[in-house]
Amino acid sequence: MAKVYPCKPSSSSCHTLSDCRKTYTIWMKSLVANGNGFTVYDSSGKVVYRIDNYSTKCSREVYLMDLHGNVLFSMFQKKSFGFGHWNGYNSDAKVKNEKPRFQVKNCSNFWKRRDPQYHVTMGCDSTSFYTIRGLAGKSEFNITDNQGRVVADVKQKQSSSGVLLGQDVLSLKLEPLVDDHSFVMALVAVYGLLTRRM
Repeated sequence: MAKVYPCKPSSSSCHTLSDCRKTYTIWMKSLVANGNGFTVYDSSGKVVYRIDNYSTKCSREVYLMDLHGNVLFSMFQKKSFGFGHWNGYNSDAKVKNEKPRFQVKNCSNFWKRRDPQYHVTMGCDSTSFYTIRGLAGKSEFNITDNQGRVVADVKQKQSSSGVLLGQDVLSLKLEPLVDDHSFVMALVAVYGLLTRRM
């Protein structure tokens, strides 16, 4: 059976910035039977991040964990007047009156069908720090910072022979300027929830 994760790189050192990109494989499935969520593999095929929802698809409360079940981010959907946003918190508990680490809001035009776009703000800051841009009807999307630089790019994964795998198997490339990989995984999870893929 073909592997769903990237092949192990032939060299451990990187010669250029593009060589230092981290590549992950995201499988939009939970490792738990009859569960919902996603599983993230590193370039050597090891599970590094996961989300397991035991209740329903598109839950309003999800937890990003490492392989051992340690919660890295808690994410909660907040609804108001038919619209809503997602708040992300460090760790596994939402303390009363604690400010979220990040917030994701839809900035697409509700009345016009177009590619989905979401703004990510950090903490109490109202300015957009990141933008998540997708393609309508496709699993592809990218995350750019407030200077317009792509920090993460997600596409449908291809096998080594060029065959596209299922829509639920994605390849994520992280640029070297990304320090906190778990934060990007939290954004990927929220995007999956917003687009009803998880």
